[in-house]
Amino acid sequence: MGQRTAKSGVAAAAIAAMFVATGCAQSPVREGGTGQGYTVDAAWPKPLPNNWILGQVAGIAVDAHDHVWLIHRPKTLIDEEKGAALSPPRAKCCVAAPPVIEFDGEGNLLRAWGGPGAGYEWFENEHGITIDSQGNVWVGGNDPKDHQLIKFTPDGKFLMQIGRAGQTGGSNSPTLLGRPAHMEVDAATNELYIADGYGNKRVIVLDAASGVYKRHWGAYGKAPSDEKLPLYNPQSPQFANPVHCVRLSNDGLVYVCDRANNRVQVFKKDGTFVKQFAFEEKSLGSGSSFDLVFSNDAQQKYFYLADGTNDQVLTVERESGRVVNSFGRPGRYAGQFLVLHNIGIDSKGNLYTSEVGSGKRAQKFRPAN
Repeated sequence: MGQRTAKSGVAAAAIAAMFVATGCAQSPVREGGTGQGYTVDAAWPKPLPNNWILGQVAGIAVDAHDHVWLIHRPKTLIDEEKGAALSPPRAKCCVAAPPVIEFDGEGNLLRAWGGPGAGYEWFENEHGITIDSQGNVWVGGNDPKDHQLIKFTPDGKFLMQIGRAGQTGGSNSPTLLGRPAHMEVDAATNELYIADGYGNKRVIVLDAASGVYKRHWGAYGKAPSDEKLPLYNPQSPQFANPVHCVRLSNDGLVYVCDRANNRVQVFKKDGTFVKQFAFEEKSLGSGSSFDLVFSNDAQQKYFYLADGTNDQVLTVERESGRVVNSFGRPGRYAGQFLVLHNIGIDSKGNLYTSEVGSGKRAQKFRPAN
């Protein structure tokens, strides 16, 4: 009887540990804050049809209908994952899903499309997705040859390409891009803000209808330079590669993820520097500031920072930059991350994350209270 009790106790402890590991317990609160905790929805998304499988999920975005869009990298699948696509097939499963995928909030597949086509240059390595207020889908890539962004309708009809594959002109070029990482469209002005990116070291703003150049800037709102500087310096006079995200807040500010300098810089829309916040300053590797989204209250009191080196999501007070909460750690269980890359939020406050590296998945996290 005593032996059975001991085994039961061990099992109960293991189950409790698993709930914590998968995010089913409230996330730890940091610095005395009262930020929101999250629990993982391990059933999201639902299994893909057609024997499909995802490669590295290099971008995630939520549209006005709370639909979740992914862009993934089919070329990152290894033979053990794409056995059915080999010639001859080596296994029953699987084949790569199309690069662009739309889900509803419950994880049902709605649409999937993308890849090479007429009139545009598809990417060697997909990277970045955003949905504008008209429902158009913007996607990019970050291979050394990928210097273009492409705009599609929600059904995948080609509308426009900005930049050219294999052509770049440095961080002060008004006509060419340099491996752009992320983009967002300002609905009020129809301007396209680009985190440009893996090759260049700037934010560039274009007209979203025509692609005509408007303005650009580097760190602290100064003219960017392509001079190579040491990484991991939150006081660096230049952005590091990659400039990984650009996000627009409701109060007219532009937030830029300077990933390998472990910081987020904040600007006015004309490029005037406002302030910066540093996060996990001792992080090396890929840096700490991969992507962010704002809380969906009217004041956007918080932003949620995706830290892909430490594989965590930080809840940050937007005004002060104070971290009030966090969840996540490296791992393969639901609720853990392997190279957390991007983050999105819907109107209900659910967070959605994407993973590259060997993670190759998207996850959904619901507010815990």
